[in-house]
Amino acid sequence: MVRTTNAVASRKRKKRIFKLAKGFWGDRKNHIRLSKDAVKRAMAYNYEHRKLRKREFRSLWISRLGIASKMHGGISYSKLICGLKQAGCIINRKMLSELALSDPKAFAQVLETAKSAL
Repeated sequence: MVRTTNAVASRKRKKRIFKLAKGFWGDRKNHIRLSKDAVKRAMAYNYEHRKLRKREFRSLWISRLGIASKMHGGISYSKLICGLKQAGCIINRKMLSELALSDPKAFAQVLETAKSAL
């Protein structure tokens, strides 16, 4: 009986792994056993770091807002957020930090709104 190797499917599997392992260092990019492990680990870290990136950006926005609110109005971050909630302003932290960077005059007006609500 003739030996069948199913070469098309196995080549397709290997090409998929090697494509994901492109740019890896050493034998991890062109040896299938090492590439499989490296790609599996990279995918796990990729999933975890997508979640962490959201946390890191939020903390960046919060620190920017704290610094900007102290520079422009002399109030702390927590008082700024509390004042905005009491004033009924529903702008999020990302947009507030962008406003503080790109348009300081508008951010100063937002600060005055928060101060007056306190």
